[in-house]
Amino acid sequence: MAHQPHHHHHSTSETDHAPLAELLDLDAEVLHEHLANLVTWADELTGGTAPRRILDLGCGTGTGTFALLQHFEQAEAVAVDGDPQMLRHLSGKARALGLADRISTVQADLDADWPAVGTVDLVWASASLHHMADPDRTLREVFAALRPGGLLLAIEIDSFPRFLPDDLGFGRPGLEARAHAAMDARRAVDMPHLGSDWGPRLTRNGFTVEAERRFAIDLKPPLPDSAGRYAQASLQRIRGGFDGELAADDLAALDTLLSSESPAGLLHRDDLTVRAARTAWAARRPV
Repeated sequence: MAHQPHHHHHSTSETDHAPLAELLDLDAEVLHEHLANLVTWADELTGGTAPRRILDLGCGTGTGTFALLQHFEQAEAVAVDGDPQMLRHLSGKARALGLADRISTVQADLDADWPAVGTVDLVWASASLHHMADPDRTLREVFAALRPGGLLLAIEIDSFPRFLPDDLGFGRPGLEARAHAAMDARRAVDMPHLGSDWGPRLTRNGFTVEAERRFAIDLKPPLPDSAGRYAQASLQRIRGGFDGELAADDLAALDTLLSSESPAGLLHRDDLTVRAARTAWAARRPV
């Protein structure tokens, strides 16, 4: 996919599709081993009965869809997202990967009318449940769509990834920690379900929770160039929200990091890491 220029600050509106699509694709590229581990786990959980129909809920650019279809070679997938541009992006990638005939896309606002997706064997919900206005309603709909014995894999991010050393060599040490604190305060209002313990919710909505796994991601240098682009896309996406919430010197340091030209910028650093945690719940609709 063409690299998007990053010289302007993005709002986080849904219409601003290209930077988010790039971020999701980079996330899959940099964290490919994590994605592979999740798919392998899904295979173990399905117990030798490979799923034939998969529903990817809040599919974004389709990184989960593609990983699952490449692993489960007999399966077809229904990819659902609210953003038509994401689905167009996904369809283009599906054609490039030779998977277009195994994927149908559905544009739907999952907080409004639940789409007619038919019965499925596996539901994949990666970082999508916390976006729902009424997650319990969503889980009841997922339960209804699953065949008896079918499996839901819900993967949630514990926190935004961290990339930076405490001392950047400029500005005040601890910039990333301060940025995270500002972001957490905002997300507590905007996304009240982020960081929920989904286990009790799943049980309450009829599921049997079979397993809960925490995946700690800790990539150390030297990292591929894509890691710098991933850090840049991640921080660029949230930069606009920090005006008025971070001190002027921190904003200036952040802009230096985001600059593609600056030698101190993210694209030119050799001390980046990728530290993140994700929790996954495997829940089954009882037979």
